[in-house]
Amino acid sequence: MKHVLLGAAAAMMLTTANFAYADTIKLEPGKETNMVLLPKFLGILVFDQANEGAQEAHKELGNPGKLEFTGPTPENSTAGQIEIMTTAGTQKQGAVMLSNNAGDQIVPAAEAAQAAGTKVVTWDSPIPGGKGESVFVAQVDFGSIGTVMADMALNILGGKGKMAVLSATPDASNQNAWIESMKTALAADPKYKDIELVDVVYGDDQAEVSYNRALALVDKYPDLGLIMSPTTVGIQASAKAMQDEGLCDKVKVSGLGLPSEMASYTMNGCAPEFALWDFRDLGYLTYFTSYGLATGQLKGEIGETFTAGRMGDYTIEADPGREGAKRILMGPFTVYNKDNVEAAAK
Repeated sequence: MKHVLLGAAAAMMLTTANFAYADTIKLEPGKETNMVLLPKFLGILVFDQANEGAQEAHKELGNPGKLEFTGPTPENSTAGQIEIMTTAGTQKQGAVMLSNNAGDQIVPAAEAAQAAGTKVVTWDSPIPGGKGESVFVAQVDFGSIGTVMADMALNILGGKGKMAVLSATPDASNQNAWIESMKTALAADPKYKDIELVDVVYGDDQAEVSYNRALALVDKYPDLGLIMSPTTVGIQASAKAMQDEGLCDKVKVSGLGLPSEMASYTMNGCAPEFALWDFRDLGYLTYFTSYGLATGQLKGEIGETFTAGRMGDYTIEADPGREGAKRILMGPFTVYNKDNVEAAAK
């Protein structure tokens, strides 16, 4: 497989205070704490995979407490996440592991939960301003992923053409950060000068809505060459729409997707190239982080290094994309094409 490690920002210099943490922390298993894994909403395969990873870590650490996997419906994601966060705080859960789909609207509920003693660890999608959040478990470096999407667009379009973005929801902070970093990459390097980003639309991470928005883009821009969709729901829906309409030779699809869902579209040329990371690993690492914080074994300070089971050692660092916020950078991710997608899909 072609692995691309997005770790450039992870090499940033540590502050003087960081040197206080010379020893790697080994988390003691068997401590009891109740935790909630809160995805953007239920019914999405990647979030189910994150739950599998969290359940693996829960069992491995021998936590006698409960691990609850709960979330809102797609139609009620923002209000539902805020309600679940509020409930977790009043119930004094040990930690809420949040893939945020409510932007900064969730801050009051998250801050109230923290004040009640509940640790709030974000994963996949952070709280934009970092308020109410102990640390963000980042799947990849958000600044670098824009370059990867720009490079996939360059390859697919042959260096020249029009592209549009079909994202998830307007409040999805991860999606917004990736799109902005792609715009920055396109503007920064002359090799992208003949690629034109004509529009950004939202499919609300719902298959039918995304399918229809993809077709609307083709209608609106007759000379469109590529739909870039940095969401597993959107990329699959876009590829299906192009396939159903017989447009794969004209309009290609790329972005972030699951090999199991995208293999057929890659092999038939609708989606020649796409990328993703392992959501099971993301859930696993998020659980280890949250368990350490909820049981008091981690303070959540910059420079702390701890061992996350089978995944090895990770260090809390300043988040270069959010001033005052902290992150743990997982990495790496894989770019899939005809050479490796079928093996990964099995």
